[in-house]
Amino acid sequence: MKLSAAKKLCFFLGLTASTALAQTEGKVASGSNQTDTTITTIQTQPAPIFVEQTWLIDPAIVQPRLQNLQKEIQMTYNPMVHQFVEYFAYRKPSFTKTMLERKDIYFPIYEKYLKKYGLPDELKYLSLIESGLNPKVLSRAGAGGLWQFMPRTARLDFGMRIDEYVDERFDPEKSTESACRYLKQLYNIFGDWQMVLASYNTGPGNVKRAIRKCGGGQTFWEIYNCLPRETRGYVPQYIGMIYMMNFHADHEIFPEASEVAIAHDTIHVNSFLDLDKLATMSNMNLEDIQKLNPHILTGILPGFTRNFILRLPKSEMAYFRTNRPMIMDSATKLPSVIIENLQPGAEVIVTQNGTVTTNQPAESTNTVSYEQETQPAVAAAVVEDDIEDIVINKKPKKQYYTVRKKDNLTDIADKFDVELYDLKVWNKLHRSTIIPGQKLVIYKEAAITSSVKYARSNHKEKEAVKKGKVRFHKVQDGDTLWNISMRYGGISIDKLKKLNKMRSSTVKSGMKIRVS
Repeated sequence: MKLSAAKKLCFFLGLTASTALAQTEGKVASGSNQTDTTITTIQTQPAPIFVEQTWLIDPAIVQPRLQNLQKEIQMTYNPMVHQFVEYFAYRKPSFTKTMLERKDIYFPIYEKYLKKYGLPDELKYLSLIESGLNPKVLSRAGAGGLWQFMPRTARLDFGMRIDEYVDERFDPEKSTESACRYLKQLYNIFGDWQMVLASYNTGPGNVKRAIRKCGGGQTFWEIYNCLPRETRGYVPQYIGMIYMMNFHADHEIFPEASEVAIAHDTIHVNSFLDLDKLATMSNMNLEDIQKLNPHILTGILPGFTRNFILRLPKSEMAYFRTNRPMIMDSATKLPSVIIENLQPGAEVIVTQNGTVTTNQPAESTNTVSYEQETQPAVAAAVVEDDIEDIVINKKPKKQYYTVRKKDNLTDIADKFDVELYDLKVWNKLHRSTIIPGQKLVIYKEAAITSSVKYARSNHKEKEAVKKGKVRFHKVQDGDTLWNISMRYGGISIDKLKKLNKMRSSTVKSGMKIRVS
């Protein structure tokens, strides 16, 4: 509902004292009784002001709805939150639609572990803005999975396996349990859920520095101006997403092709296993096995595999059980030529000159030293983009396109690099039918948030692979064959090596790799 007149909304965030002298804070380092006393001078920070804002959705509708949604986590309403509501309702309705389509696969897992650890149920929405519910997403900073764990934190603090064959950050079960443990630890530090969310994004050390800088503020909005820019939009984005997931129908956003969880059973693997042979011999769909086990990076499990829980489609388990000896005998038989020199838990490092080395990980302590750990356990949004800048400052450019003969909506969406669903929402089209001469409005974003990037990740690459088009990938610093394979729809490393006539798995920056 568009308001007839612009509303002047001034939003001042609560920094009260202009100067605070001799501010003292006692800090106890993890595992130490030593107290560190600091004296800080705090200067007043300019508060963001929103004026002359014309809303597409009436604030009188949004505010009471958020109040009704509030449970344990505060559902603050202000103009910043409202901007994110409109972003997900009008600028990127396709993201909301995609989240509605994927939630039934992951929400039951989230709800199970949130209940186990006594955490607020509404934390299940956090993964939407972290990963766009894409279990295999990998950020440029190296954070991975539904909850965007950094490798070091995942391996050392939460005991997740990360090597050439398996990355448990991509396992929905293990990564969700680790995220719940981490969120619980953060709550024990801050005692405020919005502060926990900010800390999940930027790291507890950065939040504590913001508290000192802003004169000891104890809420997200009191330290808002002292937080890193990339974190300021994190809580408003989270609240805006919760609103849209609960009131999407009121804004005429609906799922079109909801994804359904694959019913599964499990087996324990203690040897080499060829997944392709297993699927063929068991009459199972290999793609279903890959969807159930997104943490398996290659087409095999190595010979040192022990007590690995493999999920298999339940629909074919009766046949598998009846013929298990024959199936496993074939699937566990080593190929005639195979070299396994990577020890379990080893980290593969490819240097710029192509040298390959391995590091054995240190023993897991399962604790996080928050005073020493200034980096976030998950990737901060600045790695991808500044969400506050994109939503608040970088407004989309409005364009018009006149439909020509033989045009179709899909091709027009591709031409302007926008989502088909967004194009339909912007033009109030309930079908894909268009006629020559018709004028279409198109909104071109200067950039998109990381969550939107992750949600649409792999779409074009997968489509190209399915259509059999020849495509190449230019290797960037930090690329490995397995993260390239994930980007292009899970194509196996073996297939990549065959397509490129490669004998080893080593890739160098600048190489062109054929992916289809």
